Amino acid sequence: MKLGFVLPRYGIEIHGGAESAARMLAERLAVSDGWSAEVFTSCAVDSQTWADELPPGTFDVNGVTVHRFVSQPKDVATFHARSIELFGAPSTVTEADARAWIDLQGPVCPDVVDAAAASDCALVTFHPYLYWPTVYGVPRLAERAVLHPATHDEPPIFFPPYRQVFESPSGLVFWSDEERDLAQRRFPNITTRPQLVLGIGVEAEPGHAAAARARIGVGDRPYVLCLGKVTEMKGTAALARFFARYKELHPGPLTLVFAGPVADVPPEGLRDVLVAGPVDEETKWGLLRGATALISPSAYESLSLVVLEAWAAGIPVLVNGLCEPTRGHCVRSGGGLWYDGFASFDAALARLAGDSRLAAHLAAAGRRYVDAFYRWPVVLERYVRFLERVHERNQRVAVT
Repeated sequence: MKLGFVLPRYGIEIHGGAESAARMLAERLAVSDGWSAEVFTSCAVDSQTWADELPPGTFDVNGVTVHRFVSQPKDVATFHARSIELFGAPSTVTEADARAWIDLQGPVCPDVVDAAAASDCALVTFHPYLYWPTVYGVPRLAERAVLHPATHDEPPIFFPPYRQVFESPSGLVFWSDEERDLAQRRFPNITTRPQLVLGIGVEAEPGHAAAARARIGVGDRPYVLCLGKVTEMKGTAALARFFARYKELHPGPLTLVFAGPVADVPPEGLRDVLVAGPVDEETKWGLLRGATALISPSAYESLSLVVLEAWAAGIPVLVNGLCEPTRGHCVRSGGGLWYDGFASFDAALARLAGDSRLAAHLAAAGRRYVDAFYRWPVVLERYVRFLERVHERNQRVAVT
């Protein structure tokens, strides 16, 4: 069976959560018996601009056939201004205003949808729900479409066009139980559609703590790690402020390391904060192995791969308690703590930094959780069985 993947951007250069998860699925399906994977996407790397940085055409990317098409440039200033206007009262936004905003958000790339529709893929998956190719592709390929929405509790989920996006596909795949529950609360009609809570596979990769320390210049200081895009939308500025207050109460060598693409620089003048910028996979895994804990400050995650990677690397996590999926992981696994303000942040971080027995206990629980539910053979088997059921169901419906 050939499975299609429609994404706003795709490639080894892309570090977005939904896009990275889709690429990992595509690459593993491409080497599975009886399966092949084909991707339809834009030439963009940067989701802020959708600039055509990669060449158009058809390419082999780690065994996956990738078709790239040019898209319209994004008017960033107009998009941000319009977002501020609409996000204030999202439930009152009209269909026309929402579609105009979706066009501004992009990437507007009709060739992606046309190519996916014309393909011989038995099913076509769309990742994530928010962007132009999904909004216009899912309703068009409804009987062949499988939506991986990466649902967040955010203003656009209330915009009228997204009801059709969630209710049109022949199946839906969620990264976590909490994401599924959120989608079902917002769109009750989807409960009649085939659904799967998949998660994502995690396999620890090579990377030495000492080499990673040397590479980013943290020396021998103990550190907590925030891994991923450094931007206000991911809670990194708030984390930097919380950490500064923490250091006022708990002087010492503990350092906060931000490792990932930098969109918004954290507030200046903060002590013991190191912004390492983007790091390669080997350095990432070395940093994870050497960290006291991973901190996930984002309130908007549908899964959080880095939390699972932290447990695979053998360290505990501290997450934003406002994020139901990451808090849910901590509750189910017993592998981490969460905070809902500075007081709980202060108490949790002090325990993780000062109680090595507790930290080791949490890390071990997290690793058992990953071993049980998030290893690639387990995840891929669940995914393949679900896709086969959806395809068989579609064929029965077509016959009748």
